[in-house]
Amino acid sequence: MLTQSNSASSSVRRKVAPLPCAANDQFGILTGHAGLVATEFTYRKDEEIYGEDEQAEYVYQVIRGAVRTYKLLSDGRRQIGAFHLPGDVFGLESGATHRLAAEAILDTTLRLVKRKSLELSAQSDVRVARDLWSITSGELQHAENHMLLLGRKTAMERVATFLLEMDRRIAKTGMIALPMCRRDIGDYLGLTLETVSRALSELQQQGVLGLSGARQIVLRNRERLADLEA
Repeated sequence: MLTQSNSASSSVRRKVAPLPCAANDQFGILTGHAGLVATEFTYRKDEEIYGEDEQAEYVYQVIRGAVRTYKLLSDGRRQIGAFHLPGDVFGLESGATHRLAAEAILDTTLRLVKRKSLELSAQSDVRVARDLWSITSGELQHAENHMLLLGRKTAMERVATFLLEMDRRIAKTGMIALPMCRRDIGDYLGLTLETVSRALSELQQQGVLGLSGARQIVLRNRERLADLEA
């Protein structure tokens, strides 16, 4: 939550003037338009950024680190809705409050822009309006794909889908360095920690991937993984 983080010693706040669009910006929307002034905050690992049903006053972009958005179910279980990685924009809501809570997965720096300023800018700048629509459309597509994954896919198909998603988003030099733990992965895929671990071990035994530590993964057979995803 912003008000908590603003007063907490663990969070660092810094105002920054509008910047040129960075290479890793999702759309440059929070930095590339006149009149939009960003504020940067740094959150420690597992620190709350905002809570479910809190007022959605800001739109966020990940500069460094990673964020999970999630909902706690009535029985205490956690369903992670999305992982947000450097360049990703999140927190853009259709209503006045946040539908999910958000936490830093590891030490994370975010860029924040007032939602009201963004909406006013969209009224006068067609580029901002187009970017907002692109973000909303992308989030809707992700939600639809995630619903299909949870409702119709087997455990192995879910893990394969997740690995291919991370391969597209964060793989460097052939290595996927996951910022999230296996429990996070399970809560995203609707699986137990044990099921995720078994699936990864089985894929390793089949030669589909190689494991270097708990979070370092090399995909050795993407075609086989894509077959499993289907």
